[in-house]
Amino acid sequence: MRKETQSPHRSDGRFARWFHAIFDLESSGDLLLYSALVGIVSAVGAWIFASALRWTSALTYPLMGVVAAGSGDGSENPIAGLTWWAVLLLPALGGLLCGWLVTTFAPEAEGHGTDAVVKAFHRLQGVIRGRALVVKIIASVLTICSGGSAGREGPIAQIGAGFGSVLATRLKLSSVYRRTLMLAGAAGGIAAIFQAPLGGALFVCEVLYGSAAVEFTVVVPAVIASLTAYSFYIWICRLTEHFPWGHPAAHELHVSSNLQFDVSAQELPFFLIFAVLCAVVGFIYVKVFYGSRDYFFRKLRMPAMLKPALGGLMLGALVLLVRVPGQTPDGMPHVMGGGYHWIQQALDGTLFGNVWWVIGLLCLMKIFATAFSISSGGSGGVFAPSLFIGGMLGAAYGQFGHHYFPHLVPNPEVFVLVGMGGFFAGVAKVPLTSVLMVC
Repeated sequence: MRKETQSPHRSDGRFARWFHAIFDLESSGDLLLYSALVGIVSAVGAWIFASALRWTSALTYPLMGVVAAGSGDGSENPIAGLTWWAVLLLPALGGLLCGWLVTTFAPEAEGHGTDAVVKAFHRLQGVIRGRALVVKIIASVLTICSGGSAGREGPIAQIGAGFGSVLATRLKLSSVYRRTLMLAGAAGGIAAIFQAPLGGALFVCEVLYGSAAVEFTVVVPAVIASLTAYSFYIWICRLTEHFPWGHPAAHELHVSSNLQFDVSAQELPFFLIFAVLCAVVGFIYVKVFYGSRDYFFRKLRMPAMLKPALGGLMLGALVLLVRVPGQTPDGMPHVMGGGYHWIQQALDGTLFGNVWWVIGLLCLMKIFATAFSISSGGSGGVFAPSLFIGGMLGAAYGQFGHHYFPHLVPNPEVFVLVGMGGFFAGVAKVPLTSVLMVC
């Protein structure tokens, strides 16, 4: 019997099924409308969260020598305002209040937030309690503004996801819709607060699995929610920036136009070695982060509400005890908070006079500072700490290479940007998102 030859123009149907699973607008038009609504609500939640962080950090950061993103031109000496008792006690007090709030009202608000979203998607049919939203906002503000080494990505992901979940529950939608809107809300929150709509959408598609797998079925709802949230957030910021409770929609980091990204073939081996270094340090970071949680803080025989306070006390002691003569004689509060100001100085090539080993010490300290702040039960994200660790690792590596091989590494600041993206891509397993979020 003669075997028929399939025409090259004939599809076997697999691509068509995949395409319609993502872009079937006829059967999912209502879902797209819900996604846009979730995006608006997520933008409002992101604005409230960002405003609360801005107000409270303006009161507490100066006492601890911590600099908020975009503060000053880098020529001031914020460490001169450091108060030792504030560095030691404020993180502990913030941890105590955070621990009481979380353990009393919403234990799922503990930690960096992203794991809670993944758990809700896979195990809880997309259900997130409404009270967890309020607790997560307050607990994260307490952790971050008391000096905790934490960021905003995880909290806003859980907050946005909670808005999507609550909306779907109120509208009595199916569990499939609820899971999708939960992810759309997370994407909207990230897109708004980081002003990266495509990054927010791609993040929720990549973060769900501990591999290279991507959840394609939520791509369109996530993009719709992200674009809507981003636009609405910018509108709110511009509408309220001249009011006492408002804040401008500004990016935390700015890459100088003088930074040269022309890479020659002779520099490629340095980037290859740096990629391996990012992987090794990332492995250490993950082991320290989860190891301190599982084998230290969870095994402590003390009330759970007191563990974040202990973590805050350990953070303050770390900051005060580690000192570099001639550089940081009063301590190193650089590892407190998100650390965007110091990343900016590393990008500008003005951090610590480009002494590579001092910058490398910051990288090591940030790993333990983040573990003390979040693994103890505090509430905050790991995106900003990951950028800090990767950026400082890149700065130390670049300055080391420039010092000993100036002709082969003419632009050491480039490694700061590469380190931020490469390190976060490795530890979070989101290679595509890291490119969009960092660049």
